[in-house]
Amino acid sequence: MPAPEELLHSVFGFPEFRPGQAEIVAAVTAGKNTLAIMPTGGGKSLCFQLPALCREGVTVVISPLIALMRDQVRALREAGVEAGALTSGNTEEETEAVFQALDDGRLRLLYMAPERLSASGTQVLLKRIGVSLLAVDEAHCVSQWGHDFRPDYLRIGELRRALGVPLAAFTATADEETRAEIVTRLFDGAQPETFLRGFDRPNIHLAFAVKDQPRRQILSFAAARKGQSGIVYCATRAKTEGLAAALREAGLAAVHYHGGMEADDRRLVEGQFQREDGLIVVATVAFGMGIDKPDIRWVAHADLPKSIEAYYQEIGRAGRDGAPAETLTLYGPEDIRLRRAQVDEGLAPAERKAADHARLNALLGLAEAVRCRRQVLLGYFGEAAEPCGACDFCDSPPEIVDATEAVRKALSAILRTGESFGAGHLTDVLTGTTTEKVRGRRHDELPTFGVGRDISKGEWAAIFRQMMGRDLVRPDPERHGALRMTEAARPVLRGEETVAFRRDTVRAKSRTVVKALVAEEDAPLLSALKAKRRALAEAARVPAYVIFTDRTLIEMAERRPETLDQMAGITGVGAKKLDSYGAMFLEVITGETAARIHPARRKLAGRDAGTLYDRLLEAHGRLTRGGDGTEKPLSCSASLIAKVAELRPRDGAGLTRLLGEARAERFAEAFLEVLADE
Repeated sequence: MPAPEELLHSVFGFPEFRPGQAEIVAAVTAGKNTLAIMPTGGGKSLCFQLPALCREGVTVVISPLIALMRDQVRALREAGVEAGALTSGNTEEETEAVFQALDDGRLRLLYMAPERLSASGTQVLLKRIGVSLLAVDEAHCVSQWGHDFRPDYLRIGELRRALGVPLAAFTATADEETRAEIVTRLFDGAQPETFLRGFDRPNIHLAFAVKDQPRRQILSFAAARKGQSGIVYCATRAKTEGLAAALREAGLAAVHYHGGMEADDRRLVEGQFQREDGLIVVATVAFGMGIDKPDIRWVAHADLPKSIEAYYQEIGRAGRDGAPAETLTLYGPEDIRLRRAQVDEGLAPAERKAADHARLNALLGLAEAVRCRRQVLLGYFGEAAEPCGACDFCDSPPEIVDATEAVRKALSAILRTGESFGAGHLTDVLTGTTTEKVRGRRHDELPTFGVGRDISKGEWAAIFRQMMGRDLVRPDPERHGALRMTEAARPVLRGEETVAFRRDTVRAKSRTVVKALVAEEDAPLLSALKAKRRALAEAARVPAYVIFTDRTLIEMAERRPETLDQMAGITGVGAKKLDSYGAMFLEVITGETAARIHPARRKLAGRDAGTLYDRLLEAHGRLTRGGDGTEKPLSCSASLIAKVAELRPRDGAGLTRLLGEARAERFAEAFLEVLADE
């Protein structure tokens, strides 16, 4: 077989390998199980296409997107390589041509979607055609907690074992945890040859900006690059449509794309974007994985991405041809609330939520970096770098201020309040704001009360945001986002380390923000309540509002009931819903398993009779063996005590009719005292 270097030039027209490619190609060609993590635009496809031409037999490529497979097959055929794809988008003629090429022994690369692996005849077909290598693109799709998870990727490991052939897995971004999951699921835990290419994309200019009329900011950024292909990522489907319309009104060629569109409409946009120069696609993250357009000149985020990995993957779609490309990411407090809510409202285990919050914190650290952004970004991936001169920080360094004293005050407030509160309440304590919550918890008596009066509430909000970004504090998912100090903060608190923040962020101009459903202090709890509601609704197969309306959950988050009696006072919590769901939602609010309560008492929850029942029960408990504790045991049932609490007899005769003579003789006097106090 010809040497890879010869085919690199003769088939693909490249004079030499890009850095890191040669080693990967050699391992795959030699038939070694391989895992390669390479940056988007780093030449992953070549690392399995070239070995396919150097080996006997057919290489099967498993790829998640039909559009990407068709593009690669077309490009390979243009290069003179026999390649084909079996996808749901094929015509009968196309499928027949692929089978004929396989029967003739001409096909070198066969592309398949992971979903096809579940078809009954697929494994038989692959054994018959002489598969010698499996290549898996976008291998991070095997991670069950990744936003690109594809369940059918879990079948690939089984297929590898059945065929008895080597497997090469490729992905653009995979943290250590995801890499371990790939090894477990695709390689049965046996460590493959692993290549971790450098993450730096030096041709991409990095920039962040605090939101200030974000639509205007995006329009201005796009208009300055009119005629260049670009992507604008948005957090919601509705926003993609509105922003695309605004761009068109401004005279720019723009279309929207999101997962709620019909499949044919999505394919139309994908094809249009691939074909047309200067088109802007305004999209959710549903758009982009596998987009193989090399001349995307810019990527903008109208909203903060979900994580630093998502950010890296999404900006990596720009400048895949190596020419200069630009990025802009807008962010603000409302983005942080949204991303926190998406994590908290998910159904993932607590440890997964904690990890997702940490990834978001890392992105916030990048957004509010106090040094070269590329250094911060590459540092997250474990790489050291010099200042790049190609980010907004290097272009125009902001003023950096010593925030050590303010951070120490904030940490002190966090500790003195038991690490049980969010930034809103802590700010009230630091600024000496006497709210009902501050008074109710006697936090106005703390030494830290009012020590931060010289700093405005807006500035404190920025300080807490940057503390989260620097991972000095983390929201505790088990306590609804209450800030907890991390180990990284202890040297700061002890005076052993200093902290520097950006002045342009700390002293940002005030701006109008979208009013949240609840105060920032209560937002994490509201998210947790919504997650519980969704889980119950899905289990019952009913709309979420059938369990509780948003208004009810908002009131729960704001009032934070601690007992069923208090829960019964929440708007929308009727007796049946209290009985069905009250204890479960109390557990979310308090973080503790609700105590079991007798059904007779539960029916009185939220009513005056409930409090009366508790007092009667207490008196009853003192007298079950008589006043001196030596008499024969005698008791009233919970239902009987509940009846007394509801009917409230005012004399001995009335009590005797309810209790009977024997019980009245023992309990009447004490019960009448309780009733008289009501």
